[in-house]
Amino acid sequence: MRTRFILIQTSHAGNVGAAARAMKTMGFSDLVLVAPRWANVLRREETIQRASGALDVLTNARIVETLDEALDGVTHLCATAMIPRDFGPPTRTPREHLEPLAKQSEKDDQHVAFLFGSERFGMRNEDVYRCNVALSIPTDPKFGSLNLGAAIQVVAYEWRLALGGYEVREAINPVQAADAQAVAGMLDHWERSLVEIGFLDPEAPKKLMPRLQQLFNRAQPTPEEIHILRGIAKAMADAAKAPKGS
Repeated sequence: MRTRFILIQTSHAGNVGAAARAMKTMGFSDLVLVAPRWANVLRREETIQRASGALDVLTNARIVETLDEALDGVTHLCATAMIPRDFGPPTRTPREHLEPLAKQSEKDDQHVAFLFGSERFGMRNEDVYRCNVALSIPTDPKFGSLNLGAAIQVVAYEWRLALGGYEVREAINPVQAADAQAVAGMLDHWERSLVEIGFLDPEAPKKLMPRLQQLFNRAQPTPEEIHILRGIAKAMADAAKAPKGS
C-alpha cells in the first residue's frame, strides 16, 4: 500500500529523526517535509541520532516548499488533529477509520497520506479542511498532548495493523528446558546441601523436597539454570564446611 507521511513546518530536528525511526519500524519509508525550520534538517546531527538506524528513510526523504507539492499523487488524505473543527472532515480514531480504509484501498489502489502539523501550532484549519478525515488519538482528556514522534508511531502502528501487521517473531534460539534427569540430579544436590547447612533435617524432611520438585517442574529451568543452581548448592555446602570465623 502506497503510504506517505507528511510533516508540515517541523521546528525540531530531533522529531524528524524520530519520525523516520517510527516509520521504519512499521515498514514505511515515504517521508516528505513541508517548509521545515532547518533547510539542512535531514543532515543535522540531532536528526541522525534520533533516527537510530533509519538513515535510509532520511536519505530518501524530500523537502518541499508547499503542501500542494507534498500531496502529489495522494488520493486519500488523513489529518492528525486533537481538536475537532466546526467545519471540515469528520473526526475519527485511527482504528475506527483505518481498518475500513485498508480494505477499501485494496480494491481502489489508494495512495494514502498522513499529515502532521508543527509542534508549536498543530495543523492549520485550511490544511485540515483539505483532508478526508481528521484522526484523533484517544488520550486522557486531562493530558492529551503527544510528542510528534510518539503520534507518528501510534498512527504508523495503527495503519500497519489495519494492513495486516507483522508476525511476532520467535526467539532466535528457542529456550530448551532441562530434562527430568538433570532436574532430579540438581534436586539431589540441593537436598545434600540443605542438610549440610542445617536447613533440612533428614530425620524429619516433611514435604520440603517434593515441594521443591513441584516448584522446579513449574519453572522448567534450562540446562544453564540447572548449572547455576548446582553452583549455589555447592557454595552453600562449602560455606557450611568452612571453619567458623574464616
